[in-house]
Amino acid sequence: MKPTRRDLIIGAGTITASGALGVPAVLGQAKARVVVIGGGAGGATAAKYIARDGHGAIAVTLVEENETYQSCFHSNLYIGGFKSYDQIVHRYDALTTAYGITLVRQRAARIDRDRKEVVLGDGSRLPYDRLVLSPGIDLKYDSVPGWSQAAEEVMPHGWKPGRQTRLIREKLDAVPDGGTIVMIAPPNPYRCPPGPYERASMFAHILTSTGRTKARVVILDPKDSFSKQGVFMPDWEKRYGAMIEWLSPRVHDGIKSVDPASGTVVTGFETYENCAFVNVIPAQMAGAIAREAGLAPAGGYCAIDPATMKSTADPAIFVLGDACNAGDMPKSAFSANNQAKIVAMVACAELAGGPAFPARYFNTCWSLVGPDDAIKVGGRYEPKDGRIAATETFISQPGESDEVRRQTQAENLAWYEAICADMFT
Repeated sequence: MKPTRRDLIIGAGTITASGALGVPAVLGQAKARVVVIGGGAGGATAAKYIARDGHGAIAVTLVEENETYQSCFHSNLYIGGFKSYDQIVHRYDALTTAYGITLVRQRAARIDRDRKEVVLGDGSRLPYDRLVLSPGIDLKYDSVPGWSQAAEEVMPHGWKPGRQTRLIREKLDAVPDGGTIVMIAPPNPYRCPPGPYERASMFAHILTSTGRTKARVVILDPKDSFSKQGVFMPDWEKRYGAMIEWLSPRVHDGIKSVDPASGTVVTGFETYENCAFVNVIPAQMAGAIAREAGLAPAGGYCAIDPATMKSTADPAIFVLGDACNAGDMPKSAFSANNQAKIVAMVACAELAGGPAFPARYFNTCWSLVGPDDAIKVGGRYEPKDGRIAATETFISQPGESDEVRRQTQAENLAWYEAICADMFT
């Protein structure tokens, strides 16, 4: 099954009728109030579509402390030299000028669910009728023995945008010929399942294209398999020879410790000393504001109603993107953008009397292996048995022609431009 152009460019979703959900519309006041926390693929999209489709009946406030947004998706293309840093950075200006969204550049400190208010970093409060929560992930700094937040400058993760993204590229550029890069991959579930393996591909691409052919990339994985493994691994061998080595826990016998000071990684099988660069991608969980509001268990993700993306703990709060447990849907930008449109339809139906339809979800994840050589995985999803379940899936196949791979990369680049326009213009 191949996604249609509509699936790829719009990723539009639909939802069940608000009346069937038993949630009354808030139509008695001058304007209903929606507060959105987080200006990424989920939050920015939700804010835009609620403001646009609310037709003036809903006041939308977006709380985002950063002045600009750097996409984690396609950050690997920056690391691999296929994009400049400026090409993955975006502004929020059009959301305020074109859609009348109020942008609050502060940290959302906590949620007062009893009073239906968001408490900001300066102590001020934003009341809401509905809250859209898209805070992304937090990292479990204690999930890798010897690693910590204090060590992330030395052994960077690159799994949150900004300084960490640029640091990964700086570390890669400093790797000598013959040096060893060790990547510690995260356990499930985590942001962007193919991401670590696309990043390893970009490491190998930069190393080979700059003549550092004796360097190697070792992936120490806590999982027995990974997304697109059956396509990545033969492509690695074909394009990079033995440069990339993937080790499952049955081989490396677990990460026993890391030492940021000496660049050492100790496993049950082997000790890697004087590593040129160690990329630690730790275990992950929902952003702190969601956990502290009682919307996610300690160290976990937020449970949601698959038909509406509402928190099962609080029907006035939607949770989307990386912070939620979306069943079979991966934690991708495509997923977050798609889920946001379902949230917008539900919110507009309840608060402004807009139309509503049954929920349908879509996702595609592209990964660049080398120049004009991209692969993809994705599917269609529906609410089923209390979760979002896959109804159809597709994946690139080993041995595809160079032309198919070129077309897949062209599709990847077109999607990026389309989703960013969808989010911010």
